[in-house]
Amino acid sequence: MSAPLPRIRLNLDFLPSPVEDRPGLLIRDSQGYSDAVLIVPPPLVRCLQLFDGESTELDLKAALVKITGELDVSAIQKHFVGTLSQAGFLHDDVYAALRDERQRTFAEATVREAAHAGTAYPAQQGELRTTLTGYMNAAPPPVASTDRLIGIAAPHVSPAAGVETYRAAYSALRPEDLDRTFLVLGTSHHGQPNRFGVTRKPFTTPFGETRTDASIVERLASQPAAVVEDYCHATEHSIEFQIVFLQHLFGAGIRVVPVLCGPYAESICAGGRPEEDEAVRRFLGELGEIAAAEQDRLLWVLGIDMAHMGRRYGDALPARLNEGAMLAVEQRDHMRIERVNAGDPAGFWELVQENEDDLKWCGSSALYTFLKAMPGARGTLRGYQHWNIDDESVVSFGAIAFTA
Repeated sequence: MSAPLPRIRLNLDFLPSPVEDRPGLLIRDSQGYSDAVLIVPPPLVRCLQLFDGESTELDLKAALVKITGELDVSAIQKHFVGTLSQAGFLHDDVYAALRDERQRTFAEATVREAAHAGTAYPAQQGELRTTLTGYMNAAPPPVASTDRLIGIAAPHVSPAAGVETYRAAYSALRPEDLDRTFLVLGTSHHGQPNRFGVTRKPFTTPFGETRTDASIVERLASQPAAVVEDYCHATEHSIEFQIVFLQHLFGAGIRVVPVLCGPYAESICAGGRPEEDEAVRRFLGELGEIAAAEQDRLLWVLGIDMAHMGRRYGDALPARLNEGAMLAVEQRDHMRIERVNAGDPAGFWELVQENEDDLKWCGSSALYTFLKAMPGARGTLRGYQHWNIDDESVVSFGAIAFTA
């Protein structure tokens, strides 16, 4: 009996090849377990669907015979399966060893190292400071001093792509915010549903090392919905980008509580509110109690993006900046933003649940978490932007300042 093929990992990035003379599908590991990057040639791309844990080696052989027109495809088959395995892209012993080693290394580390320095932003302190100073030039005024600023929502898209919106978000802060603890709620792109990734580790960037507000972190870590020293922190950018901007404004040693918000997937797909999960309800309650106790000593920072539309994100039709279907997406984005700004978590979540969130908002869980923990919050939209991440896919994001 032919052996089943191992399942391909679904927590990988699958992108059109950017290499002009090497067309096909680029595969890389967004979770950092493997450093490999593969480009699968167009004829073999269709074979990837056979790595579903049910199709067999015989099925793959038949597909390769049909593609090549050759009867003896054993060498091609062996090389194809072996390459995917050695890259760590299949659910097999190679991947298990890579995953276990990376998770152990992160758990034992004393700091959370900068994962995106040198790629998403400069790795040298001087160049980074110059870059961010340029980003913040011509910033709009901060929130008026008569308003009690309790938080901001900023993008987590690549900083170079979202300059105007990052500027709009971070210009809301004032110099006196230096003394506050920044509770950063980031989108967890690969986190467990209905769970919150918590780490005690200070973050390091080219600017230096943050401080962790240990008392708050320990309170959150005691909750059943918390995943303590969640490996997702090792590679996730949604918090790291906020740390870099905060350090630029207030210095390396800012006091931080970093929390990754996993998706509320069951609520989106099956209905009901996220807090119908008892562990989620308790975590939201704990956040609310912390906010009530800390009051002005706490400032919330949300690292969120909004809609993800187009071919890259599984849509049948391409998406292009400010035209066609994206005009309707912008209208729907603003309907959701209006509910957020009104401090209406129920109304916001009803809009997210429409069509099982066909807008694919990357930040809905962080926003809902904040609104439930801070029921008095009211928002003001300070910026909104679309970005063509590639020729056929668009991401939207915004800047919101929250006051009480």
